Amino acid sequence: MAGASISSSCWSLTGKFKTLSLNPSHPNPNAAAFKPLSFSANTSVNLFSKGFVSLTHLQRPSRRSIVCEAAPTKKADSAAKRARQAEKRRIYNKARKSEVKTRMKKVLEELDMLRKKPDAQPEEVLTIEKLIAEAYSVIDKAVKVGTLHRNTGARRKSRLARRKKAVEIYHGWYVPSPAAEPASAATV
Repeated sequence: MAGASISSSCWSLTGKFKTLSLNPSHPNPNAAAFKPLSFSANTSVNLFSKGFVSLTHLQRPSRRSIVCEAAPTKKADSAAKRARQAEKRRIYNKARKSEVKTRMKKVLEELDMLRKKPDAQPEEVLTIEKLIAEAYSVIDKAVKVGTLHRNTGARRKSRLARRKKAVEIYHGWYVPSPAAEPASAATV
């Protein structure tokens, strides 16, 4: 009960001081485990709920120092496990995303080279289509395991397909069909 009365008196005194300083030199033998802290008068009581409070005399007999120390809290076992799992997933996802970027970069570089080539042949697109198929596979796997959102995967696949189509149009290997007129325009 004595600790509770000291603790409550410590918190009632904080309103009277603008800043309280925590003294690292405490007579407790376990004081090495505690870190010195500073806090203002608006410090939450919950912050120091597991610590201890003591009143000690300073060198000058007319003054007292208030020392409130909080023991360092150990992370809960479930939180530590979650942190380990999150780190594993981060590394795994990083590798997946890196592979997706690498495959896409290879396809886009090949398409750029093919577009710049003046005497390109339509058969050269076949090797690029194999690279695109590999990139699609990697993107689909990343979406399946949750590394990428499905919309992100669809957007990246679409980007590759549009770039390939643009190269084919540029060289004249693909001619888009004219858009059909809407039915309402034909009846008027």
